[in-house]
Amino acid sequence: MPLFQNAEFFISAHHLRDLPPATGLEIAFAGRSNAGKSSAINTLANHNRLAFVSKQPGRTQLINFFSLGDDRYLVDLPGYGYAKVPEEMRRHWQLTLSAYLSQRMSLHGLVLVMDARHPLTPLDRQMLDWFGSTGKPIHVLLTKSDKLSRSEAMKTLAATRKALSETWENCTAQLFSSLKKQGVEEAEKIIGNWLARTETDAQ
Repeated sequence: MPLFQNAEFFISAHHLRDLPPATGLEIAFAGRSNAGKSSAINTLANHNRLAFVSKQPGRTQLINFFSLGDDRYLVDLPGYGYAKVPEEMRRHWQLTLSAYLSQRMSLHGLVLVMDARHPLTPLDRQMLDWFGSTGKPIHVLLTKSDKLSRSEAMKTLAATRKALSETWENCTAQLFSSLKKQGVEEAEKIIGNWLARTETDAQ
């Protein structure tokens, strides 16, 4: 069964004060605008419209919570790095995301989505810095890997894993393609283990 098959929309938040109480277990998805974050969520949920997909970058402007049941949540964070976002909004989300990632007690893991053709951008590295300091696990999905040849994809994966290991602990990475449904089982296993482990820790 797909990991997030039973996910249901729970709440959207524009400010930290709008977030639900930090009593559950949250797994957040983050990524640069148009990196394929919403498509990856939908693929893992086996649901075409769980997360909004748009060819226009920057459409996710809220922190969206999806309930997985048993006080567990998938959290879809706003895409970052879209040049046409007004500066005031850019500052708002920079402050909001940095605070959420570094301070949210119920956040137990981060799935960071990167376009396999352009991994580890400066903004990706900033996200890693914000969350990496918590010591909690990070899993990188190198999306759109079907756009690369097999050899190019494997070289990208190896280089990304090496860069992650040199700077950020608790990081894993894999190739992923929503279009080809590649890498789904690997992602489900890693994220599912996070949820299982945190459930045990919470008892």
